[in-house]
Amino acid sequence: MGCCSGRCTLAFICGMQLVSVLERQVIDFLGYQWAPILINFLHIIIVILGLFGTIQFRPRYVTGYAAWLVVWMTWNVFIICFYLEVGDLSRDSDLVLTFNLSMHRSWWMENGPGCRVTPITPPPSWAPEDHRYISISGCLMDFQFIEVAHSSLQILLALMGFIYACYVVKLISEEEDSFDFIGGFDSYGYQGPQKTSHLQLQPMYMSK
Repeated sequence: MGCCSGRCTLAFICGMQLVSVLERQVIDFLGYQWAPILINFLHIIIVILGLFGTIQFRPRYVTGYAAWLVVWMTWNVFIICFYLEVGDLSRDSDLVLTFNLSMHRSWWMENGPGCRVTPITPPPSWAPEDHRYISISGCLMDFQFIEVAHSSLQILLALMGFIYACYVVKLISEEEDSFDFIGGFDSYGYQGPQKTSHLQLQPMYMSK
C-alpha cells in the first residue's frame, strides 16, 4: 500500500512538472530564450523517463530522474539570481539566455499583467533599423519577479519530486529484496516426507 501511494504521488508530481515546464517552454520560445529552451527540453525528456520508471517499477530510471532534479534545482536557482542581478549578474546580458543571438528579453517584459506597450517614434538616430524601441508602463508586476516566481515553483516541485523519488526507490528495492527472500525460501525450504510405492514380489510358477 505504501509503495502504491508513494508511486501515485510521484506520478502526480511528474505530471505537474510536465504541465508547468511546457507552459514555461512556450513562454521561452516566445521570448527567444535559447538556453532555457534547451534545458527545458532536456527536463521534459527526463521527467517522462522518471514517470515511466515510476509506473513500470524501474528504480534506475527513478534514480536518474532524482539525480537530474539536483541539476534542475541548481539551474533554477541561477535563473533567480540572474533576474535579481545577484553579484555581477545582469539581466540585460544577451549572452547568458540567448547565446548572444538576439536582443530579446523575457516575454513577460511586454506581456505582463497590466503592461501597456507604447512605440517610441521617432527612434533614436543611433538605433539599428531592424529594431523597434518601446516604452512599457502600467505593469502590475515587473517581469523579473514573474520569472522568479516561475523558477521558485520549479524548485518546489523538484524538491518534492526528489524526496518522493528517493522514497519510491527505497520501497521498490525493499519489495525486490522480499521477493528474492520468498523465492529462496521456496527453493530451499523444508520438504515433508513423500509417500513411496512398495512393490511386493510374488513367485511365478510356469507350467510345462
